[in-house]
Amino acid sequence: MRLKKLSILNFKNITEGEVVPCEGINCIVGSNGAGKTNVVDAIHYLSMSKSSLAMTDGQSVRHGEEFFMLSGDYATDTDRAVAVTCAFGRGKGKTLKFCGKEYERLADHIGAVPVVMVSPADGALVSDSADERRRWLNAFISQLDHPYLDNTMRYNRVLAERNTLLKQGEYMVPELLDVLDERLADLGEKVSATRKEVVGRLAPLVEKFYATIADDHEPVELLYRSDLCDRPFVEVLRGARQKDLVCGFTNVGVHRDDVVMKIGGYPLRKYGSQGQQKSFLLALKLAQYTLLAERLGEKPLLLLDDLFDKLDEQRLSRLMELTAGGDFGQIFITDCNRERLISVLKNNNLPFRLWDVAEGEITPAE
Repeated sequence: MRLKKLSILNFKNITEGEVVPCEGINCIVGSNGAGKTNVVDAIHYLSMSKSSLAMTDGQSVRHGEEFFMLSGDYATDTDRAVAVTCAFGRGKGKTLKFCGKEYERLADHIGAVPVVMVSPADGALVSDSADERRRWLNAFISQLDHPYLDNTMRYNRVLAERNTLLKQGEYMVPELLDVLDERLADLGEKVSATRKEVVGRLAPLVEKFYATIADDHEPVELLYRSDLCDRPFVEVLRGARQKDLVCGFTNVGVHRDDVVMKIGGYPLRKYGSQGQQKSFLLALKLAQYTLLAERLGEKPLLLLDDLFDKLDEQRLSRLMELTAGGDFGQIFITDCNRERLISVLKNNNLPFRLWDVAEGEITPAE
């Protein structure tokens, strides 16, 4: 998938802007707060129908304005022209159109324009709770498996019903709880099976990319941890029912799953250095990219946001060597240091196109 033209109107601090990328490496430079991350976030929005940051649609509208609009013209890897537009208005909601046709469900768009974003926020996948890792896993798998997305949404609705019932305490109807358990177990088993299969496919790719990026002989592991790994979900639910009734919520299930990251057999969070953690996260995202490309038959857009401050020169060179190879397609890089970025790319003999961003204005570099 290649982005041919990006148009932005009233999005965050960008009043109006246009980017016509090349098919290879595209660089967006500017000082902190200038709006360079907003450009790649607009690309992410057109793929995932939401910001890559913890922001609501309303917060993405430029201050003083009532709406934003994003549009992207694309070409698939088979050169089919594709157009995507996304608009949000205060009090009007959001619309998303693919080749002029509006989606009835925004979720149906996920995977149509595959994307992988690497940013400093990825550190939360190592340092924060399992919630962050589940969110990442759900967003990733949703791009390559629509039944998974549907099953996850249905699971969450049934889970909410079950929790509401559990809060009724002594007035709860046990027979209704049995029915919800059966429904939750059926959906949970499907979600768990998909997650287990995908993480199993990711694990060897993470090992391969980590060894290249880090030049580190420490073995790394990516594992899937779930309450469903050892017993059927119905049995797990029944075994925890008394505790659930006391607590008033569901204590077990795929909503408690985790993705475990290890180095040298120990938790990456506790025993991995900062460099090892950064290398692991890069390897994870490149593995995600590879699996998406294999499953969809379409190379995702690769967004590298503000990474050059976080990586040493050796890791940067290895990353550029990897991503500029034939296995990766169109790349967008943001950085605050224009000279350093140009130097790294030229030292690796990589052609690129450059834009400057200042106070929300995007201009092609001369």
